[in-house]
Amino acid sequence: MPETRTEPVRLADGRALRMTIAEPPGVVRGGLVVLHESRGITEMVRVLADGLAAEGWMVVAPHIYHGEDGSTEVAEELAAGRVSGLSGESVLADTDIAFGWLAQHGISADRIGVVGFELGGTVAMVVAASRRIGAAVSVAAGGILRPLSAGLPALIDVADQLRCPWLGLYGDKFADEVAQLREAASRSETATDVVMFPAADHRFDIHPDGALEGWQRMLNWLDAHLR
Repeated sequence: MPETRTEPVRLADGRALRMTIAEPPGVVRGGLVVLHESRGITEMVRVLADGLAAEGWMVVAPHIYHGEDGSTEVAEELAAGRVSGLSGESVLADTDIAFGWLAQHGISADRIGVVGFELGGTVAMVVAASRRIGAAVSVAAGGILRPLSAGLPALIDVADQLRCPWLGLYGDKFADEVAQLREAASRSETATDVVMFPAADHRFDIHPDGALEGWQRMLNWLDAHLR
């Protein structure tokens, strides 16, 4: 079974961040940075990290919405259609610490991927448009046409700037917006794919069939691009 723990991490250059870490029981295939949704590091995030670690990935989930209780405030702001104080610079700085921790454990950038859910999926695409890593996956990422925060871009504005292979998984509630995102991403320099699942809600992954297919598509994407 994977070994999962939460601890403050400090890099050799002094940068520090609290992270939840799941280490694979055997050979490490590569590293994955899991970006959590607005509710923070939930039990679902821990289960996901364990599942990915069981597949052989070294998994780190940085606590990117700072403070133990800060995620509750972020969730309330999301419900009101805004997220104040969250910027591209801050989330990139936090994910860079996670990338640095994986690098200190001997994992090169081309073997590192980022996976995000809802708000974390939005951040994952911003990262994929700003950093050269192995691959990225966004699940139900919001902020397609309108930014979630004054400090974050709308995803359609960065889609053509993607620097690593990116997979977007969505329910079809916002099919028109997702179709525009697919078209914009296709103009980037890298491989992209967008898959829509039939779902009354944007979170297709709460439905067993969609969750299973989405999980397998994510694993296949990581297998194909993190080598």
